[in-house]
Amino acid sequence: MSNNKEKIENDNEHDNIDQSLIDELLKIKGVGESIAIKLIEANYPTIESIASATILQLNKNADIGEKTAAKIIGNAQEMINISFIDAQQLLEIREDMKRFTTGVEELDKLIGGGVETQSIIEVYGEFRTGKTQVAHQLCVTVQMSEGDGGLDASAIYMDCEGTFRPERIRDMAETFKLDPQLVLKNVQYIRIYNSDHLNVALEKIPQVIMEHNIKLIVVDSIMTHLRSEYIGRGTLSSRQQKLNTFLRKLHKVAEDFSLTVFLTNQVQTDPGVRWGNPTKPIGGNIMAHGSTYRLYLRKASGNKRVAKLVDSPCLPEGEAIFAITEKGIENA
Repeated sequence: MSNNKEKIENDNEHDNIDQSLIDELLKIKGVGESIAIKLIEANYPTIESIASATILQLNKNADIGEKTAAKIIGNAQEMINISFIDAQQLLEIREDMKRFTTGVEELDKLIGGGVETQSIIEVYGEFRTGKTQVAHQLCVTVQMSEGDGGLDASAIYMDCEGTFRPERIRDMAETFKLDPQLVLKNVQYIRIYNSDHLNVALEKIPQVIMEHNIKLIVVDSIMTHLRSEYIGRGTLSSRQQKLNTFLRKLHKVAEDFSLTVFLTNQVQTDPGVRWGNPTKPIGGNIMAHGSTYRLYLRKASGNKRVAKLVDSPCLPEGEAIFAITEKGIENA
C-alpha cells in the first residue's frame, strides 16, 4: 500500500513538469521519458544544457550511468552542431545582442550603450556608494518595453546581505511610469543565508528563468558569505574554488539564456599601497577574470557618485557621474 502511495506522489510531482520540456529532450537519441524527467529535475532542461554538461555532472546530479551519460551528451552535441565560426560571423551575432538602459544616460555611454546581455557585470565599492541602488534600478529598467530601452522581461534578485527593499522598487517604478505592483511581481526574490544556500539556489535558476522570462540576475553581494565563512590563508584555496564554481554557473546561464548577471562586490584596503587608491575588490584574480565588465563606484559631493569603468574586453577606461535621489539613480 505504501509503495502505491509513493508512486502516486511521484507521479503528481512529475505532473508539474512542462510536457514541452520533456518532448524537447525526447528528441535526443537515447533519452526516454524517465531520463528526460531526471534531466529536467536536475536542471538540464534543454538540449544545449546537456550538450555542455560533463559526464560526471549528469552522473552525479541526474543519477544517470556514466556510459549512458556519455552517449546522451554526444548525441546532444551532434544535434546542436558544435563547430567553429569566423570572427565576422561572431561580430554579426554580437551586433544583434540586446542591451537595456540603466536609466542614466552617462552610465549607459560608459558601458557601451547600456547593460549588455550574455555578460557578467561586477560593481564594487565602499558602503553607500550606490551598488545596491543600481541593482534595484536595473530590476525596474529591464522590465521597460524595448522601445523605451528595456527588454520587457523580469529579474531575479539574490539577496546575500538583506538589503533588498521592495519599497525602493515601487518608487523607482513610479519614476519610470510603470505599474508598481506589476513590476514587483516581476522580480523573483530569494534571501541567501550562506554560500551553500547560494550554490543550491544557482542550481534552480534555469527553471525560474524559463518560467518567468528572466533577463537579469542580481547577486548582492557575491562575496558576503564566502568572506565570513572562509577565514585565514589556510582556507583561501577552498574559497576561491567555490567562487569559481559560482562564476562558472552564472556565465553558463548568461550565455544559455542571453541574459545579464549583475554582481555587487565588497572591497578591502591594501596596506601595502602607499600612493594611489588602496581600495581593491575582494575575490582576487578569480573574480577579476570571471567578470566581463568591472565598475568601481566611489562617493563624490552630496548625493553624487562616480562610476569608473575599470575593465572591459572592448571599451576604454572612463568615468560617469550619477546622482542617488528618492526617485532612484538619475543623471547628475
